[in-house]
Amino acid sequence: MEPYAIEVSAASVYVSQHSEPDESRYLFAYTIVIKNSGQVAAQLKTRHWIITDSNGKVEEVHGEGVVGEQPLLQPGEKFTYTSAALIETPVGSMHGTYQMLAVDGVKFGAEIPAFGLSMPNVLH
Repeated sequence: MEPYAIEVSAASVYVSQHSEPDESRYLFAYTIVIKNSGQVAAQLKTRHWIITDSNGKVEEVHGEGVVGEQPLLQPGEKFTYTSAALIETPVGSMHGTYQMLAVDGVKFGAEIPAFGLSMPNVLH
């Protein structure tokens, strides 16, 4: 088992009541599960998202923590949160990294695997 290992999984859903397709505004909620699968407690310090729509427009988002928190995860512990992204097309994707700080002072990145943003019945 690695001392520093964070697993990230994501799921997204289209939020029709807050989207305006006629104005190229498509809102997606996404739920992230962050699990410390390592041997050392670690705190999520910052996030870096890369959000791409189907026109190739890329938006990068940098910030402290997630949803106003910087969770400290003990080995085996999970943190789940839900947030949202607004893009200009009915299909897109997101991926990125979390910068982690282990309790022993080691900084390391946790990859956020790419996941899709897709309005229902758009992709076949």
